Amino acid sequence: MNGKLRIPALLAVLALLLLPLAGTAAADGPSVRLSKSQAGTGGSVTVSGSGWRSQALLMMLVCGRSVPSRGVIGGTNSCANADGRAVTTDARGAFSEKLPVTEPPVPCPCVVHVATVEGAKAQADAVLQVAGHAVEPLPAVASGGRLSVLTDTRLDGAGGLLTWFGAPASRTLVFTVGNAGTTPVKNPVFQVGTSHGVFAPQWDDQQWRGTIEPGRKAQMKLPVELTAGAHGDYTVSLKYGGKVLAEQPWGVGRPWGVTLFWILVCLVVPAAVFRTGMAVVDRVRPRRAGGIRHRGLRLPELALRLPKFTTRAEQAPASPTTLPWFTPDSDPGTAGRLSAPHDDSPTSPTTPTRKGPT
Repeated sequence: MNGKLRIPALLAVLALLLLPLAGTAAADGPSVRLSKSQAGTGGSVTVSGSGWRSQALLMMLVCGRSVPSRGVIGGTNSCANADGRAVTTDARGAFSEKLPVTEPPVPCPCVVHVATVEGAKAQADAVLQVAGHAVEPLPAVASGGRLSVLTDTRLDGAGGLLTWFGAPASRTLVFTVGNAGTTPVKNPVFQVGTSHGVFAPQWDDQQWRGTIEPGRKAQMKLPVELTAGAHGDYTVSLKYGGKVLAEQPWGVGRPWGVTLFWILVCLVVPAAVFRTGMAVVDRVRPRRAGGIRHRGLRLPELALRLPKFTTRAEQAPASPTTLPWFTPDSDPGTAGRLSAPHDDSPTSPTTPTRKGPT
């Protein structure tokens, strides 16, 4: 009996010992480690990570005005984007890559920010001191107020004729937030970012005018605009307090009006050049004998001149036919004979008549 009770007791003790370890492993999630915590501009640090998705594409950046507890304040606008590095995790979700150290565009405190590029969003930060770079305190955080998105986000609006010809596409991001804190939130500042493909979002600060009391909710309408001629699949992200609250896909059609414009240009410009060239050739071509210039493009003018010659030929009087042996007085005219005169009588008056014997 004691042996039967001993085995379940041992199993229970092992479960209690392994449960905290399993919870700690699950709670850790993606993590980032640096080979050294301080480096100067021009140097490099080795960034190692674990707990990420397998074969995930990550982007590593040196960012200022950031701490791991608050994230990157200002988004990627606070990072040295030109000197970032991309890395792909292995089958176990780990990686190790060197990252050059560059001064970010804003003062420190600084971190090495690692975030996924595609798929489910995940990020992690590690503290890095950039030697020689300015250090300023972080902006104060309003305590007590905490906003959360209560409804799904949506994009209101549609494109027009100008958008079809390449004008910037614009929409309105609509969502509802609630104050789950204990103090009012006055004039909250949201960050709206748009990303295309594997590129990181470009964040833009949008301030909502008003006060949200504790336990109350409010509908937000924030404008979103792309650059001129932008088309394809975009993602609109909403961030508040350094955390991404929501994401909304946005499919932007191609501006076919621009394509139609260039097709017309390719047809009209060569035709105009051809007509101009023909006009110049017609001007410099020398005249031919008789003063008549044959113009390839002036056929109507030649057609108008031809009837004049025909009219003169018809109006000219028909001259009578005069033979050389007729004088004007004895001209028989067109009704007379056309042969020489001769006597058609059987006997001529000048010919003597011989009479026979009677």
